[in-house]
Amino acid sequence: MRPLPRLIFFSRWLQLPLYLGLIAAQSVYVYKFLAELLHLITEAATMGETQIMLVVLGLIDVVMISNLLIMVIIGGYETFVSRLGVEGHPDEPEWLDHVNAGMLKVKLSMALISISSIHLLKTFIDAAPQTSHTILWQVVIHISFLLSAVVMAVVNKMTNDDHASTFSPENNPH
Repeated sequence: MRPLPRLIFFSRWLQLPLYLGLIAAQSVYVYKFLAELLHLITEAATMGETQIMLVVLGLIDVVMISNLLIMVIIGGYETFVSRLGVEGHPDEPEWLDHVNAGMLKVKLSMALISISSIHLLKTFIDAAPQTSHTILWQVVIHISFLLSAVVMAVVNKMTNDDHASTFSPENNPH
């Protein structure tokens, strides 16, 4: 390789500190989860059903954000930096073998919708401290996430279908 293409190709490794930072953020979420779980266990006898439900939804929220982080860390590293080399490993994530930038965006948008759904559910369960304006905007933002995910999925499907038909045996005379 010539020097400039080599430099450009090597620059992908600049993303490594970003993925390591996300791993550090993941450990913060593990700490947050364990602290909230301990709070739930120790205070369950004094909590009402609604409070318990809100804490459990908070735990689910932390898990979903953690799942989002894993998808970004593993999928992003595999797609944009370097192969992980986990093919055939018994713990290889099922989705990793067919991940690409488009599929990663769709999976991430689905995770964001799930997280948004949990936040919206928490708002509906404990709506009293919220203004109707806040609730309305949360619903509007959630619908925006939904519409964005649908558009991304359709564009990804169109792109994959177009790519597949371009390289199908019928269109390739060789």
